[in-house]
Amino acid sequence: MEEEELETLEGFLEWAAALGISDSIQDFQSRKRKSCLGNSLAVSIFPDAGGRGLGAARDLRKGELVLRVPKSALLTRDSILKDVILSSAVNGHLYLSPTQIMTVCLLYEMGKGKNSFWYPYLKHLPRSYEILATFSEFEKQALQVDDAIWTTEKAISKAESEWKRANLLMQELKLKSRLLSLRAWIWASATISSRTLHIPWDDVGCLCPVGDLFNYAAPGEESNGIENVESLMHSSSLQDHSLSTEHSTDNLPVERYDAHIQRLTDGRFDEDFGAYCFYARNKYKKGEQVLLIYGTYTNLELLEHYGFLLKENPNDKVFIPLEPSMYSSNSWPKESMYIHQDGKPSFALLSALRLWAIPQGQRRSMGHLAYSGSQLSVENEISVLKWISQNCHVILNNLPTTVEGDSMLLCTIDKILNFRNPKELGEMLCRSESEACAFLEASSLQKKENGAELLLCSKTKRSAERWKLAVDWRLRYKKILTDCISHCTEIINSFSSQNVSTVRTQ
Repeated sequence: MEEEELETLEGFLEWAAALGISDSIQDFQSRKRKSCLGNSLAVSIFPDAGGRGLGAARDLRKGELVLRVPKSALLTRDSILKDVILSSAVNGHLYLSPTQIMTVCLLYEMGKGKNSFWYPYLKHLPRSYEILATFSEFEKQALQVDDAIWTTEKAISKAESEWKRANLLMQELKLKSRLLSLRAWIWASATISSRTLHIPWDDVGCLCPVGDLFNYAAPGEESNGIENVESLMHSSSLQDHSLSTEHSTDNLPVERYDAHIQRLTDGRFDEDFGAYCFYARNKYKKGEQVLLIYGTYTNLELLEHYGFLLKENPNDKVFIPLEPSMYSSNSWPKESMYIHQDGKPSFALLSALRLWAIPQGQRRSMGHLAYSGSQLSVENEISVLKWISQNCHVILNNLPTTVEGDSMLLCTIDKILNFRNPKELGEMLCRSESEACAFLEASSLQKKENGAELLLCSKTKRSAERWKLAVDWRLRYKKILTDCISHCTEIINSFSSQNVSTVRTQ
């Protein structure tokens, strides 16, 4: 972290401490500390896992309270609308959605510059996001998959439509021209989409200084089942650091007990404390990144709302086209029939295809077996797995590039982003595969006056970053399909091996 950036960060953390934000329970009421961090958390850089984030300043125990942000320090619609001019203007445009109003409020507050109460926080917000709404035509087409392209088009169209609808209000507020632009609107809406946290009194959520420095962790296989609940509630870390006697869980009704467990392993607004409280969801060693679950998202949804994807996302999935008769043969919802990130067909997909693959007259008598997850017969199972494998092959063959080609292209993009010699960069792009040449034509690579060298401007770098995200997403999409083919083939071969063994025994 550069010295100037470090100084502004220290100023921000000092401002936050004055508002009562603290990672130390003992100092929460006193507000005597110069920085709001240092006891439980510290700002660190994690190059391979989200960039700037919060790391453990000491060993942390699961369920331990690590940060409190009082209600007065949350940036909400209510807090910004205390501005009389803004509030009066907004009252004349109540046809706008709450999210649109919050977006205008954020731009209005940005327009105040150093006169804004929130200035120390606002100047630390990212200056750009790589969400789908920012994708150019080239970057959109780089996704290759129809569903992803359609999702991107929808995101772009939605952003433009909401911007136009709110434009009259922004003009009445006399926002600066740069804040009236579509680019500024997308930035503000992306800030809200990617950084707001849930609060019970406003569906739009709140911006949470310091609290929004936590990077994302995908929900995994773990659950809050009763076996996990019991061990969690008896852990000494909760009793020592997270619960006072007035917050005992004895005799709590089931719904409040479950909510309490959820609170202790992540974060939520706590009415009792009058603050947003964040808890260690795992055990962390000093220096490890402390992560926060935002929700369950596929990689495409993460790109749409947050502008990043995960290398290993247990919630990623691929939907393969099914015939209408496959949907009508069972009662599973469409969204439950997909291929998991590890290449295994979902429970519902296997159940639906097993039913579909038997004669219609037998479906009523064998339905209970299919819905329980049982195989109906070896022949039925093989036919289902072959159908899935063949359709994965069809999807892959219809896409213009392969897994191997995309892996090589990612290496090329990394070279583009890390090139230090502009002349060599231009020569490499001209020699590269057709997609890299298309990027050269589509991007704003600028020539020096002598025409000999190409300069990668900041706009082009951002475009290359989005292109990389698109290629990375489609590569992971294809890997799920190839893993599914391997999974199906392995099971089919195991059936063949069993048959051979049976014949030999006989």
